[in-house]
Amino acid sequence: MKNYETNEIRNIAIVGHGGEGKTTLTEAMLYNAGETDRLGRVEDGTTTTDFDPEEIKRQISISAALAPLEWNDHKINVIDVPGYFDFVGEMLGALRVVDSAVLVVGAVSGLMVGTEKAWDYCESHVIPRMVFINQMDREHANFAKVLDQLKEKYGTSIAPFQIPIMEGGEFKGFVDALGMVAKIFDGKELKEESIPDSMMDEVEPIRTMLVEAAVETSEELMEKYFEGEEITNDELTAAIRHGVLVGDIVPILCGSAVNNIGVKVLLDEVVNYLPSPCDRPSFKGKNPSTGEEVRREMVASEPFSALVFKTIVDPFVGKLSIFKVFSGELDSGATIHNGNKGVNEKTAALYTLKGKKQTQVNKITAGDIGAFAKLQRTETGDTLSDLSSPIIYKGIEFPEPAISLAIVAEQEGEEDKVFAGLNRMAEEDPTFQIESNAETNQTLISGVGEMQLDVIASRLKSKFGAGAVYKEPRVAYRETIRKSVKAEGRHKKQSGGHGQFGHVWIDFEPLPDPDVKFEFVDKIVGGVVPRQYIPAVEKGLLESLPNGVLAGYPVVGLRATLYDGSYHSVDSSEMAFKMAAYLAFRKLEQANPVLLEPIMKAEVTVNDEYMGDIIGDLNRRRGRILGMNPMGGGLQCIEAEVPQGEMFRYATDLRSMTQARGSFKLTFLRYEEVPGNISAKVIEQAKKEAE
Repeated sequence: MKNYETNEIRNIAIVGHGGEGKTTLTEAMLYNAGETDRLGRVEDGTTTTDFDPEEIKRQISISAALAPLEWNDHKINVIDVPGYFDFVGEMLGALRVVDSAVLVVGAVSGLMVGTEKAWDYCESHVIPRMVFINQMDREHANFAKVLDQLKEKYGTSIAPFQIPIMEGGEFKGFVDALGMVAKIFDGKELKEESIPDSMMDEVEPIRTMLVEAAVETSEELMEKYFEGEEITNDELTAAIRHGVLVGDIVPILCGSAVNNIGVKVLLDEVVNYLPSPCDRPSFKGKNPSTGEEVRREMVASEPFSALVFKTIVDPFVGKLSIFKVFSGELDSGATIHNGNKGVNEKTAALYTLKGKKQTQVNKITAGDIGAFAKLQRTETGDTLSDLSSPIIYKGIEFPEPAISLAIVAEQEGEEDKVFAGLNRMAEEDPTFQIESNAETNQTLISGVGEMQLDVIASRLKSKFGAGAVYKEPRVAYRETIRKSVKAEGRHKKQSGGHGQFGHVWIDFEPLPDPDVKFEFVDKIVGGVVPRQYIPAVEKGLLESLPNGVLAGYPVVGLRATLYDGSYHSVDSSEMAFKMAAYLAFRKLEQANPVLLEPIMKAEVTVNDEYMGDIIGDLNRRRGRILGMNPMGGGLQCIEAEVPQGEMFRYATDLRSMTQARGSFKLTFLRYEEVPGNISAKVIEQAKKEAE
């Protein structure tokens, strides 16, 4: 593929709800451009962009994949983006660097939540877009219904460029409302015909609406239009393109990706109406040395800068960092600066990617997308730049993990292999995190959803040869006491030669603040416990704290006052007094010990219609509703306090209750006493595990 100038490049993301045919559409685009010699099928695992074994097995996209192609003397970098919410990080990475998006909507299913979320992101980041209504050849396809849904949701920006021609319920082609010509599918190609007379009443108002939307973008055209002068096709195209770029016009096209109907026209419209990287405003960043704001234009003459939006880790090939050039040009083998890490990186080979295929190139220019192999320190979201003109752009805002599970190696002795694989995969997916919890002695992995974690376990096995199983995370319970108790600890052992003797009286009492773990008070008078042994008593208590008397959880909120005891001039030792302190600690069973559980603040954002269900569900989880805050756009944020133990799989439950429209955030607040019935179950379970 030749080197293209920046104005000849189009970077588009194919986005939408899962299962609407995004990968099939990408495959049809590649086929029409001559990049493949046959149409791959998702069902057969033969598509260019779903090449990972997990994608082939599950028949869904898991990673965003690049598919560059040449069309009408332009280069189109297509990024096929997963539609399932567990892989939303892939969408956010892709949408951070593309200049436009094609939203794929099913002609049967209509507007779904995945498309709504992609639209909202495009809207908030001012990304121009067009909509492709796919699967028009399916039974019950209903273009008019989908168009009405889009208009109702998104208003006057929705502009149908095409109206489908249906005969006997079959999709035969469409009317091009701008060109005022019918395009009929004859089995291989679309051939032009006159518009059927029966459709003129439907087409003319749409054509008038498109012309009016176009002329509204220019005062000069508006004058011409109202004075009855003819608007030329070139003027109309330029005006519509301007409307698309500023977001006032969203073209609606239709077709069938699986039967390759309407895909060539879609490619034409991508080139005609969607922006090149030059059409985007200049990019704002900061100088990592001075913190000053810096701006870069998307031109080859500026100093080189690029943003890494995706990382691929392969145990055999190594690491690939995929980036978009925001300014300047880059030659293979250059040394560049990573402003986020404050290090220079020596680049080796420079590639373009098409699915899993890597093609080595000598140069990548402003606006284009490429990949480096084996950068040592660079991660997703980092900015790379010219050594003499360093810059850092805003990174990618990934969602916080919503679900956590404990992970253990399937076979003993494979722990290192498992954790090495997990760490490599965390480099690839910033929405996936690993954490060792010292309190529960578990390794937790967290992600956006259960399917994502399931894929991680499968990839561990297939990519890194390490089997792992998931378990429910343990709740980090604590223990405390509710009343004071005076406890004696007496350790005496005689077994020939030196014996062991330590004897203490300790007053245990609850501290008013459970956040204070422990307080030791020395009230020994008259040397009944010699001074050199008092630190050993404190140490014995500190070592006892992690294993409480109720269920073996750490004890907090405890004051221990050493006030009496006795010793033996020969047999007493530090070890003996440590043991005496431990024996006194076990008497906390008489101090009305109770379990404490972590209480989280939950902020749940949902549409108004789901409020009742969500509040009812939070109440069932022993939650206390604190209030509701309107967020605008028909959204409410419900604030509640909920025990952590009730929220481990909340991400999955919230998704099913809100058709994946809801989101939530958890923050630790404090510890509170566990209700008696639940406490009894926890203690019983802990005793079983101890046995």
